[in-house]
Amino acid sequence: MLIKEQLHQFREMLKHVLETNTFYKNKLSDVGITHPDKIQTLTDYQELPFTTKDELSADQVSHPPYGTNLTYPLERYTCLHQTSGTTGAPLRWLDTRESWDWWGKCWRDIYRAAGVTSSDRIMMAFSFGPFIGFWSAYHGAQQLGALTIANGGFSSEQRLRVILSNGITVLVCTPTYALRLAEVAKQLGINLNADSKIRVTIHAGEPGASIPATKQRIEDCWGARAYDHAGATEVGAWGVMCNPQTSVHLNEDEFLCEVLNPETGNPADEGELVITNLGRVGMPVIRYRTGDYVRLKSVACECGSRHRALEGGVIGRLDDAIIIRGLNVYPATIENIILQYPDVQEFSVRTYRTETLDELEVQIESTNPNPTDTARAVTDAIRNALGLRTIVKIVPHGTLPRYELKSKRFTDERP
Repeated sequence: MLIKEQLHQFREMLKHVLETNTFYKNKLSDVGITHPDKIQTLTDYQELPFTTKDELSADQVSHPPYGTNLTYPLERYTCLHQTSGTTGAPLRWLDTRESWDWWGKCWRDIYRAAGVTSSDRIMMAFSFGPFIGFWSAYHGAQQLGALTIANGGFSSEQRLRVILSNGITVLVCTPTYALRLAEVAKQLGINLNADSKIRVTIHAGEPGASIPATKQRIEDCWGARAYDHAGATEVGAWGVMCNPQTSVHLNEDEFLCEVLNPETGNPADEGELVITNLGRVGMPVIRYRTGDYVRLKSVACECGSRHRALEGGVIGRLDDAIIIRGLNVYPATIENIILQYPDVQEFSVRTYRTETLDELEVQIESTNPNPTDTARAVTDAIRNALGLRTIVKIVPHGTLPRYELKSKRFTDERP
């Protein structure tokens, strides 16, 4: 029944898009789709062309500033955000009042799955800018009816004081920044488990909260349950971690999702996530290649959801995979190995090329009185898990950068 509901929603969206959205009107008419009724089955839908980020970027360059993927006159749009630009030039994205409320609804689903209610006090620990992720989280929290506190421009110490003085119960931030706040709290002599009322943390922007070692570290630092979430500026908040915290589910009430072999485009249990958003009529994406590498869970989730679940959330981005000595390695895999060691405070990874072969170097800050023991253990763990010889170096505390939004711990210096 779910696919019938999704296709019905999709046809309703196409009624508007095929009339006035120049980008998709031209794109779909090229394959003979001029009326919504031509999409009756999943097979019909799967014959539609993909949409790519490069394609959308080129459209905005050719038709500045917003491109032709607009279903309504410009006066109807009320919100402008843009992508982070981590994989190319930033995309500008517009929302109408209706689609912005849809964003909030998607975030309400995330809050409710984490057990967050209107009686909670939610803090958004980030600087408000053009990045959409936490603006939409803020809007969803207001729809939920919870007291919502923003603190753009605050230092980490100031944010910790806000958490304590206001009895904050829910923290929303990147997983990296949750660990940074915990590090600062320790420096200030604050025991977060005893002194704060945080019971839930919700994370976005990077896959850390689905990486077992990172998730465990966040929960240990805060004495709270850490929930993952996945989404994208141009797509929406599509990923919801269920209350048992065993899976990140596709929000298939609001998105039509496929997992495809990235090379063949055929359905697969493991591959690239392709998404159509069903509630963003003003500036939609249809069969959008997200670049997210995911694996469908092979058994039903214990939470009982009718929505499919992903094993380990977003494993990584296809363009972030490190190919070294013939092995395809995702940063999340390395992070999970390194953060299993509690004394590792921060780390960075660089890949470079010598005259003969590629090298993988890990730098770590350690609180171990004998940090070479940790370096040796990390070296052995990476070799045992991945079959890679790694150079692990100890650096002084405070040497490596800290991050508020998306971390940049991995660099590839190879030509």
